[in-house]
Amino acid sequence: MAIAQYLKGFSNRIPLWVKLAYSAFVLVLIPHYLRAYGPTNFLYFCDVALLLTLVAVWSENALLVSGAAVGIFLPQLLWMLDFLSSAVGLPITGMTAYMFNDAIPLFARFLSFFHFWLPLFLLWLLTRLGYDRRAPWFWWPLAWTLVLIAYFFLPAPPAPPDDPGLPVNVNYVFGLSDDRPQNWMHPVLYLLCLLAALPLAIFWPTHLLLRRIFPPPRLPGGPGRPAESRADSRAA
Repeated sequence: MAIAQYLKGFSNRIPLWVKLAYSAFVLVLIPHYLRAYGPTNFLYFCDVALLLTLVAVWSENALLVSGAAVGIFLPQLLWMLDFLSSAVGLPITGMTAYMFNDAIPLFARFLSFFHFWLPLFLLWLLTRLGYDRRAPWFWWPLAWTLVLIAYFFLPAPPAPPDDPGLPVNVNYVFGLSDDRPQNWMHPVLYLLCLLAALPLAIFWPTHLLLRRIFPPPRLPGGPGRPAESRADSRAA
């Protein structure tokens, strides 16, 4: 009985059709990406956020949604702006040029378009679930772990000629270009700067913005107190 009441509190937060549609998209994307790029492609921040969101829409977990939003909203906002500017012939960074490359199959570009709509979807989920103020403390260590794995275990750019789809320079740990590593500072110094810049320039500013816009999550089943404890509130 208690479990039924608990589940009932979640029943209207995220409609079932949204859960099914999102799940169908991810279940199509995963095998295609595994075949085209290999498993290391899922170590990109955006792909990790995509998978976390799959868990979040079914569990209706505000912390997972909030963490994903903190991690990717600002970078993906730049992706969105570059895509729109490239569509009118005025690219900002050129990072979305591949979306207009006819040599890349249209289906692959359709799947990659999740970079555009996922941050918007996360914002919508925050309106349904609330923003968990612990989000940066969840995403920050995860992001650093992904960066260190990419630096020490994954290849630097460029991709090998016999495997052009191999993910290289995952999460930009070797520079901002996938054609060659950066050479304007020592690689370890660049890595340390990246580790510092992620929380200071991306995660924390996003956290400050989201906590002003969205209310904290509440306990299932009604307008009770926020689900976060006093200790969690201090994290804000």
